[in-house]
Amino acid sequence: MIKEKPQFRPKLRLPGFMFELLQTIIFVLVVTVLFDMAIPRSLVEGHSMQPTFEDADRLVVSRVNYLMAAPQRGDVIVFNSVNPRDAAGTMLIKRVIGLPGDTVQIIDKQMYINGTPIDEPYINEPCRVNCADETWNLGAGQYFAMGDNRNHSSDSRVFGPVSIDHIVGKVMFRYWPLDRIGFIAEPQYSELNK
Repeated sequence: MIKEKPQFRPKLRLPGFMFELLQTIIFVLVVTVLFDMAIPRSLVEGHSMQPTFEDADRLVVSRVNYLMAAPQRGDVIVFNSVNPRDAAGTMLIKRVIGLPGDTVQIIDKQMYINGTPIDEPYINEPCRVNCADETWNLGAGQYFAMGDNRNHSSDSRVFGPVSIDHIVGKVMFRYWPLDRIGFIAEPQYSELNK
């Protein structure tokens, strides 16, 4: 009969274990910080984007999108306020209506881009406030941003175009409340593509 030698487990070296634990903690922190820098989360406060977003909706904003491409008409963006009445660091959420080089007009409470009326199925109700006939000519790097709840939104009609250097990122996903979770739909402006 052959007798097997008992198998011994190697002893855990405490300094090696502590070093691995420290490396793991540092790795998790670095990944979390990088993820937060590239894809910050945002909380909607107020009613300026109803019905698209409600007060207290929680959103994921992508900073990466605008490193590779410029904002597009219909994108919902988060940007640092250009309104001098807002406190430093105030961020707003609005929808891009006009792009650099566009002529944006309100005529008889209807939005026009380069002389063409646009269909906006996402707005809450017809515009009654800050809807006087007016024209804005956008320069290079300027975007015209408006809230979907036009009668309860302080936007480019009040503070003018938003420059590209103020734009933080594109709203990509709503993760709260759970019954409204999902990616953010992008409207098509077929009348402008003719």
